[in-house]
Amino acid sequence: MAAITAHRGLLRSIDLHVDDTGGDGRPVVLVHGWPLTGESWARQVEALTDAGYRVITYDRRGFGRSDTSLVGYTYEALSDDLSAIFTELDLRDATLVGFSMGGGEVAGYCARKGTERLRSVVFAAAVTPYMLNTSDNPEGPVSKTQAAQMAAALTTNSDVFYREMMTGVFSANGVLTISEDAFQQVLDMCAQASKNAALVCMASFANTDFREYLPKVTVPALVIHGDADVTTPLQSCGARTHAALPDARLHVIAGGPHGIPVSHADEFNRVLLEFLADDVAPAR
Repeated sequence: MAAITAHRGLLRSIDLHVDDTGGDGRPVVLVHGWPLTGESWARQVEALTDAGYRVITYDRRGFGRSDTSLVGYTYEALSDDLSAIFTELDLRDATLVGFSMGGGEVAGYCARKGTERLRSVVFAAAVTPYMLNTSDNPEGPVSKTQAAQMAAALTTNSDVFYREMMTGVFSANGVLTISEDAFQQVLDMCAQASKNAALVCMASFANTDFREYLPKVTVPALVIHGDADVTTPLQSCGARTHAALPDARLHVIAGGPHGIPVSHADEFNRVLLEFLADDVAPAR
């Protein structure tokens, strides 16, 4: 695998940790889920670089090796951070991949910044189109009461909360789908998160309505989702995201929990690489 360059100081507003495999291949930008880090994409980075792509991962502000801030955790601000990475690294003809919370950044980037720099996008077990259960969104999987309970549990004891939350993220039908070593690596990533960032981002992905954003994603899209996902259930999230996108294909991973980039990395990578090979650059 190619050597990875760690960029610091790319953004004027905050110092983010950005990893870049470099090279002349088409760029693929991977946006991690909550409350993980760019290191959660390790299996994808290896597969993509081996296939000749340039791969960029980063730690969202407040998570992992990036600096934290008191504010800046709305999807508007987070898509600004992502846009700055595209600008500073001059990324073009790129594929933008978002897992879970990161799927919201994909939608936000496309809706607010446009798709000029993009070739295609991927929504992986994404929080789109709208997580909150409301009168006009009865399919939303999270009630206001549940959101408040989650925030209270995280505030009270983050270690206990993360262990319980990540058990659900990486379990299918009550069975953990990753090794104990891999699960500990997940918990280690969670422990790096700023509690303030984790709490505010939780509110952001629970309360942000992406339904008007998705039709603005005009480049080819892949929606990949597990049918055993209890965090962002397939019918509430993946299927509706697929239906809302102008040009999308849907791949369902049988027995896949929420954390499919880790739990089902081989199938995930195969489908991703097939999509990258098949997608057609949009007309400009």
